[in-house]
Amino acid sequence: MSELHIYNSYTRQKEKFEPLVKGHVGLYVCGPTVSGESHLGHARPYITFDVVYRYLTHLGYKVRYVRNITDAGHFEEEGREAVDKVATKAQLERLEPMELVQKYTNLFHWGMRLFNNIDPNIEPTATGHVIEQINMIEKIIEDGYAYEVNGSVYFDVKKYAEIYPYGKLSGRKIDELLETTRELDGQDEKRNKVDFALWKKAPPEHIMRWNSPWGEGFPGWHIECSAMSSKYLGKEFDIHGGGMDLQFPHHESEIAQSTIAHGCAPARYWMHNNMITINGKKMGKSYNNVIKITELFSGNHPMLEQAYHPMVIRFNILQTHYRSTLDFSNESLQASEKALRRLWDAYEVLNSLSANSNEEATDKELDEKVQNWCAECADFMNDDLNTAKVIANLFELAPVINSIKGGQVKANAISKSTFELLNVTFKTYLEDVLGLQALKVQQDDKIDQVLSLLVEIRKDARTRKDYATSDLIRDKLAEAGVMLKDEKDGTISWTIE
Repeated sequence: MSELHIYNSYTRQKEKFEPLVKGHVGLYVCGPTVSGESHLGHARPYITFDVVYRYLTHLGYKVRYVRNITDAGHFEEEGREAVDKVATKAQLERLEPMELVQKYTNLFHWGMRLFNNIDPNIEPTATGHVIEQINMIEKIIEDGYAYEVNGSVYFDVKKYAEIYPYGKLSGRKIDELLETTRELDGQDEKRNKVDFALWKKAPPEHIMRWNSPWGEGFPGWHIECSAMSSKYLGKEFDIHGGGMDLQFPHHESEIAQSTIAHGCAPARYWMHNNMITINGKKMGKSYNNVIKITELFSGNHPMLEQAYHPMVIRFNILQTHYRSTLDFSNESLQASEKALRRLWDAYEVLNSLSANSNEEATDKELDEKVQNWCAECADFMNDDLNTAKVIANLFELAPVINSIKGGQVKANAISKSTFELLNVTFKTYLEDVLGLQALKVQQDDKIDQVLSLLVEIRKDARTRKDYATSDLIRDKLAEAGVMLKDEKDGTISWTIE
């Protein structure tokens, strides 16, 4: 497959990728709600779309990658009405909402860096774009597809569905939604149970609130992404990505409100990664199997037998096609660790070998196999970014490299051009496209990572006024020769004596 084809969730088929503007790609991915620590469920989409970004760049496209931070207004349409996750967690942790947001945004960025994810070109926040959201809501009201009740504004889904195919992305049917949507607090305000909030009136106890034409309130979750994506990528852009769990109601609602406000659906291609299970069970609080990223790296979770290197987790994720369910277990992670070491060892051996000085190969059959395995990597990536098959081909190439090193295969068995192709293939796909790195970490880096984690734990303890834990961490580190210093701006520095 010589040209890139992507599975479009909206049409449910693979389509040839053709950007709106030749040579340029607009990519929007829904970012995290920073009301708590990022977990394993966050790792998969952001590693997946990091590879999408990397591969598009490899193909020569100039990519504008926008990934937002949801720092307000993410309340559940299918849960208790108007519960803002950020504000609620801020009250529990006795922090100012923006203090909580900064804390968990920093932790999210820390995890993404360790996964070797490239930063997005733009990372807008919901709270920084309230004006754009209000303007968009006003346009939807003006066009007759939204209505205000008691200071809240709702999107009229039933009216929209009379003309447009609401539910096409997620496969939901409007009649079934009207029958099955649960009764929630405040539902009597809506014309139909399936209508979703664009703006919610803030009750007196609600911390995060903004002035609007409808009174003080805060934005709905869905309108945030529509406003931010259109501001930085235009009314219509190329790719919208996210986890499969966002198809409904989030992405379905984005399509509806953007279609009315802008006269067109926001994205041409919708990409969704599949879900993660833990030992065959869906990840969720009820199963007590939600594993935070910090726990993955430290091994401090009842379901983990050991700490896992960020590259092992990244490799494990990329060994499964992004549209397939991914099951995590200690066994699969340990197997991934061994596999990545074997592959990287072969790569290092390859870098130490010298190419055959002759263009002619002495083993023409092997030479042709190596060429085919290398060429197929591009075909697999062009076929809906099949990283699993790319990795399988790299494993086909690894024994050839080791055999040349061990002398079982002579260096002149493959031609000079094939050897050069082998080098380029490993560098391109293992490092540049898959974004993998060696498992070897410098000792100083390990110390910095451990200290950073301890400092974050101590800071959290001080915030909760758990001074016993805070002092214990400080004193034990001091005994080990690590002196902590609390700076005036709230940061903590350390020196090793």
